[in-house]
Amino acid sequence: MFTNISEFNYLGFDLKGKTSGQIRTTCVHCSQFRKKKTDPCVSINLDDGTYYCHNCEKSGTIHKYKYNKMETINYIKPIWHNRTGINTKVVKWFENERKISQATLIKMKISDTEEFFPQIEKNQSCIEFNYFKNNELINIKYRTGNKLFKLHKGSELIFYNYDMLIDNKEIIIVEGEIDCLSYIESGYDNCISVPAGANINKNNLQYLDSCIDLFDGIEKIYIATDNDIPGINLKNELSRRFGFEKCYNVDFKDCKDANEYLIKYGKFELANTIKFAREFQIEGIYRVEDIEENLDVLWQKGMQPGKKVLFNDLDSLITWEKTKLAVITGIPGHGKTEFIDEIIERLNIIHKWKFGIFSPESFPLEVHAGNIISKLTGKKFNRNFLDIEEYYEAKNYMNDNYYFIKPKDENFSLNNILDRAKILIKKYGIDGLIIDPWNRLEHQIGSSLSETNYISQQLDKLTNFAQTYNVLIFLMAHPRKMAKKKGEDFYEVPNLYDINGSANFYNKCDYGLTVYRNYQKGENESTTEIYVQKVKIKNLGKIGFTNFAYNFDNGRYTPDNEFPDNVNHIKEGIEEKCFTT
Repeated sequence: MFTNISEFNYLGFDLKGKTSGQIRTTCVHCSQFRKKKTDPCVSINLDDGTYYCHNCEKSGTIHKYKYNKMETINYIKPIWHNRTGINTKVVKWFENERKISQATLIKMKISDTEEFFPQIEKNQSCIEFNYFKNNELINIKYRTGNKLFKLHKGSELIFYNYDMLIDNKEIIIVEGEIDCLSYIESGYDNCISVPAGANINKNNLQYLDSCIDLFDGIEKIYIATDNDIPGINLKNELSRRFGFEKCYNVDFKDCKDANEYLIKYGKFELANTIKFAREFQIEGIYRVEDIEENLDVLWQKGMQPGKKVLFNDLDSLITWEKTKLAVITGIPGHGKTEFIDEIIERLNIIHKWKFGIFSPESFPLEVHAGNIISKLTGKKFNRNFLDIEEYYEAKNYMNDNYYFIKPKDENFSLNNILDRAKILIKKYGIDGLIIDPWNRLEHQIGSSLSETNYISQQLDKLTNFAQTYNVLIFLMAHPRKMAKKKGEDFYEVPNLYDINGSANFYNKCDYGLTVYRNYQKGENESTTEIYVQKVKIKNLGKIGFTNFAYNFDNGRYTPDNEFPDNVNHIKEGIEEKCFTT
């Protein structure tokens, strides 16, 4: 039976005090617009959570509209069979092929079974890696001899050997269960494994989000992921989330991972990889060995462009990379915030980047959130245009991808904003930060500093933050009072040197853009011109400009020669038209 009746009430349905059975009531979609506003035109089945309106013909299932703040995920826990023996063939395989003893298998409660694998559509004998949390079985990963894998359906993703996170001051993190067994075989029980390996692009660290606070009490974290590009990417992301100052880099020399190292060099030498692990960096001093992994990746792949947003002309001028500071200027009212919201929405949809947003000029927060929902869905933010299913889906999506910064104490100092950004990096893994605008930050310039030197210091602080925490920072800054073009009623196009206070806004940034709305066609037919005025690193772009049309219904920008984009990006993504990212 469908029991979460409160969620119908949350949608606005009047349930007349009922909790089960069939009822007729007014419709949240159409009743307020009808002459007979009280006509009970919608049928609701309270037992299975479905509804249908006989007037507007809207229908749906309440399960689609669950909003995160009210939703509790009911994970499925596997049954622990407490098998006492392991197949002799499995034991011999571990001992002969992986150099892992039966004692380690027993300690880690390794078992074997026969399981259905959808890849081959039949049952097959397999090893069970049992995932425990507080000594309770939470998940199982099944592995066949020919490397087919699957996790127990509907179970929670957690670290393998999760309980080692409790009461340990040091922890080793590896990329697979057999690597974890390898360190345990070498005398390090305090080893955990990520549950889903590493990806060459962005890693889903949902399993980390749910237990990140457990790492606060851990003093040293040894990151021993695979010695390949996906493993290096995962290592960089984990160290960013935990803080570089407490992380140590494990070197596998000529081996791919911990188990290969164990097989080639033995238990004693694998243990030494922890003893001789290096700090990620000594502050302010670098040798090639400190950067060699990323240097090797650069050598293998070459100088690459940054992330594209699938605007062809704009992508030919600028591509986006984390660790960078972008300064955006433009005349007030010309759409700086709207345009950067467009850029971050595309970086989010295409590349799964999450963003923290400090934008006091866009308060109240619900208005800004509504504007972003319009960009995500392609619909005007109004129940007449955005139906309830898309609205709830967009709220859920935003809840997991956009985080608004609004200090309760109204302390808008740069340090305070960056402190909150650090929390968002640690807990949610944000990839970008928006500060909009510069003049709404609280600036306390001491008597010993000129305004120019103060701005220089603050911009250095932003650049250092972007590099240390591997985020892209957008900083919006208004130009000083602008003069109109001689003999015309239009303003000149400002540049970064026109920003009030200092030429350092140009000198210190990695990217510099101007957003300029050309009103010569009239306010409702104006063209938005984007001037790329600086790209510090040549493989990321070049100087130039391009034109966009603005869609007043959904706040999206489209190139002047294209039709308006009204596609729901959450459902459909952004179509790839002319090139591959």
